[in-house]
Amino acid sequence: MLVLEEIYRTKKNEFSTAFNLRMQRSLSWWKKAIKFHDDVDMQFMTAWVALSALYAQGQTAEHTQQTLQQFVQRMYQKDVDQRMARIIWEKYPQSLEVLLTNPYLYQSFWDWRNQKMTEAEWRADYEAEKQQIMQALHIHDSVTILACLFKRLLTLQQQLLQGGATYNSAINRKQLSHANTLLCALMPCFIQILLENLENVELSQPFYPVMQMS
Repeated sequence: MLVLEEIYRTKKNEFSTAFNLRMQRSLSWWKKAIKFHDDVDMQFMTAWVALSALYAQGQTAEHTQQTLQQFVQRMYQKDVDQRMARIIWEKYPQSLEVLLTNPYLYQSFWDWRNQKMTEAEWRADYEAEKQQIMQALHIHDSVTILACLFKRLLTLQQQLLQGGATYNSAINRKQLSHANTLLCALMPCFIQILLENLENVELSQPFYPVMQMS
């Protein structure tokens, strides 16, 4: 964390005001997330806020997923050292498997439970994506795997922040723990990739800029 902060401080004057605001916000939340190593609920939520500070544009849920997927894909494309690939394939393949195979992290399951689609439709969607994941795992297709992973993480984030889970509940400890393992490993990669490649990565003006009260 100190290394990332120091890199940012030394290069801060090279960046735009919009980028500096995003990075300052992200680093502030990321520092807090690291301290919640014994509280998986709070660590996941604060780490997610740190991530959102980097990419979010104040959109609808559907557009948020699309924007997140585009952001993660850009980070992977700029990751010349393959840090993200090593995280999912070499360091934490067990956490990846747990999250990708958990049907309760598949949004269509909850859409079915809330009568937004039929059981047959959600099962067909789930089986189709499961086949896609199996093929991607077989050929080490990192782009597809990362896209599916962050779809699962986004479902978990929406569940928590919309009050769909009890704090410190025994029901979701395993999935939250594995989610934190991967999210907290990937966040430093995102920050460092941005600091190293900002000239080749477009980031919009933050949706909530700093405003001075008159």
